[in-house]
Amino acid sequence: MFQDEARFGRISDGAKCWALSGIRPLVGAQIVRQYTYAYAALSPIDGVMDSFILPDMYTDTLSIFLAKIAERHKKEFIVMVLDGAGRGLRFFEGAHSRQ
Repeated sequence: MFQDEARFGRISDGAKCWALSGIRPLVGAQIVRQYTYAYAALSPIDGVMDSFILPDMYTDTLSIFLAKIAERHKKEFIVMVLDGAGRGLRFFEGAHSRQ
């Protein structure tokens, strides 16, 4: 299976607005950063895809994702290919240091 993650969210910045010439409007600005992360794993052999929406992209979250994949595919031997971006490499570095 191949695994990847993506961040979806919004950043609001109300710094500019349209107004009539000679009028300077007051515009309140509040910068909001809200994100959610989509994790997915795809099997190119049979086309099975598992996806989860999770709140962040930390090693604990990747552990939850991998545990859920293992739970869903108990009878299968899975080789998970990670792209090395994000937290994937730190997950495996941490696994080695815990031994």
